[in-house]
Amino acid sequence: MKLQKATELALYSVLEFAAHPEAQVSAAEIADKYGVSPHHLAKVLRELGRAGLVESTRGVGGGYRFAGNAKRLTLFDVIELFETLGPDAGSDAVATPGERALSAVTSEIDEIAKATFRSITIDTMLKLVAREERGEQSLATEKA
Repeated sequence: MKLQKATELALYSVLEFAAHPEAQVSAAEIADKYGVSPHHLAKVLRELGRAGLVESTRGVGGGYRFAGNAKRLTLFDVIELFETLGPDAGSDAVATPGERALSAVTSEIDEIAKATFRSITIDTMLKLVAREERGEQSLATEKA
């Protein structure tokens, strides 16, 4: 399952906001960090706002903050806001046994991916991010 850029931005944004739930984080900060267009990110953040995952505050000192529950919100909850997760269009038109077999395998892989995304919470991802950051710090210390 290949995620669209908007979906990846949504996941990165939710992780940024959830890491600092009390803080207002600007869209510009996230856009700069991930090297993306602030305009494109704004569309993603509007969708996250409509879903009740982030709240926005306008004006000086404004930005976005996390409004979800990191222990309950899963990767799948965010992904399904941006991805079409049903069967592929035209899957009924598969004609040959080889095409049907390959379609069955890719469908099974998609179902496994969805189950995995459903089982990983934002809280779990924040712990993985922290572990990665500690690993990077250890490497920097060893090189120094």
